[in-house]
Amino acid sequence: MEIKIFPLGPLETNCFVIVNENKALVIDPGGDPTPVLSYLKKTGVELERILNTHLHFDHILGNRALADATGKTIYASNDDLVLMDTQVGRGGLMGFPEVPHFETEHIGEGETELIGLECKIYSTPGHTPGSLTFHFPALKAAIVGDLIFRRSIGRTDFPYGDTEQLLNSVKEKIFTLPAETELFAGHGPSTSVGDEMNHNPYFSGVHI
Repeated sequence: MEIKIFPLGPLETNCFVIVNENKALVIDPGGDPTPVLSYLKKTGVELERILNTHLHFDHILGNRALADATGKTIYASNDDLVLMDTQVGRGGLMGFPEVPHFETEHIGEGETELIGLECKIYSTPGHTPGSLTFHFPALKAAIVGDLIFRRSIGRTDFPYGDTEQLLNSVKEKIFTLPAETELFAGHGPSTSVGDEMNHNPYFSGVHI
């Protein structure tokens, strides 16, 4: 079991490839997926599905190309489809490229098994209305998108962002995970639940 990170696209968004035995998941292909495809070919692991934590352009720019190359389905929350009517979703914002059209299947909160691993999916709105967190207990890891970063939180000044909702999502869904859980964000380094509970300035003095 391992998590590989590929910074992709114009904002070097962290794309995650989660591998268990000979199966893989790709989460948030935010740019040209060639490095991911090369890795899958080199290792011989089979991609099972493509997941999105949310539908901002920098997390989905490579969705169509990866789906076309592999024939795999893209899963995201239907609550984020409204973003595809905005530039922050479909692209074109501040000269960034537009996102090639793709289809998604809905995925929401609940417990499931992916590539032979237990996955707890949490609805964690705030950065976007349909933001999802994928928690893999066996890996002691959670993929949180742009919900929370090391010593910071995701932006809420984009369309459909909500600061109060984001803070509640972190307190109710993230800070209730085991303290040693590693948090893999969409940008920058990973951190941990315990570290952010103790040191994230946005939650200083907040009772969890």
